[in-house]
Amino acid sequence: MRVALLGGTGAVGQRFAQLLERHPWFELTTITGKTSVGKKYGEAVNWLLGGEVPEYVRDLTVMETDMRNLKEVDLVFSALPSGEAASIEREVMRAGIPMVSNSSLLRMDPLVPLVIPEVNPDHLALLNEQRRVGSGPVATSPNCTTTILVIPLKPLNDRYGIKRINVASYQAISGAGYPGVPSYDIVDNIIPFISEEEEKVEKESKKILGRFNGKEVDQAGFEVQATCVRVPVIDGHTVAVHAEFEEEVDVDEAIRILESFDPGERIRKLPSSPEKVIVVRRERDRPQPRYDRLTGKGMSVTVGRLRRGASSNTLLFVAHGHNTIRGAAGGAILLAELMRSEGII
Repeated sequence: MRVALLGGTGAVGQRFAQLLERHPWFELTTITGKTSVGKKYGEAVNWLLGGEVPEYVRDLTVMETDMRNLKEVDLVFSALPSGEAASIEREVMRAGIPMVSNSSLLRMDPLVPLVIPEVNPDHLALLNEQRRVGSGPVATSPNCTTTILVIPLKPLNDRYGIKRINVASYQAISGAGYPGVPSYDIVDNIIPFISEEEEKVEKESKKILGRFNGKEVDQAGFEVQATCVRVPVIDGHTVAVHAEFEEEVDVDEAIRILESFDPGERIRKLPSSPEKVIVVRRERDRPQPRYDRLTGKGMSVTVGRLRRGASSNTLLFVAHGHNTIRGAAGGAILLAELMRSEGII
């Protein structure tokens, strides 16, 4: 499939370009940007991922983010900031070009599925509602922190039923893009505020873990409170979770549930799917970004420090994942793979 990448020169766009190299299903043929139109990608991009710009995209000309440049593609990936996405993503949706967006613009649109393939693939049925109004198929992948939080919550919710979630996130600077956070602000420091991040975590997790009723998603009824903090780590978001459930929690059973979580063959067979979605570490000081962010080639979520809280129906744990791979480009590519394997695109 011929693929266009919107916002291909940014931090997440670069990760898309890296992960799409030699992809068995998708061929990146079009890259758009805002400030580098007309330049070769290799000249336009300030490559942040180590090594060289992938040779297969080096000589692609960066094009304007315009519908005229998307007519010859089969699939669009959007890595645009929400402000830039507003001018193009709804046009793509109305034009009927398949799109998977990593932007926040459409995530909470009632007609747009917000999907983590291992968690809520059934929400893709919302695309039937899109077709009824003559648009789509367009799906979105969640905020990076939401993804790392929700993946381990999925099997725990299935067993115990979530009542209330309190989460504190410790988020890498790559989540702010480039140039991102000024070094004077983040070195020897943490910043206990990330604009709109807490709202995204609270709203998106309830949509993802909600139930599709055949026409729309009924959002989950549990409470979510989040505090999001920027920390001096380059890649990898860590979340500390205090989860209260409807039923009493057995810690050993919870560990077994996480370790045995299987999203099913339809997900396992996808090219970007990790061997294990959730990896449980039993050491007292794991997970850590330096050691765990590339687990499963960056597509796994590592969980540790599982223990009971103050009451018998609470569970405390720490989860970690790579924010620009699992939480952004890799998650969106996996979603597109699922859509293709299901015959949606």
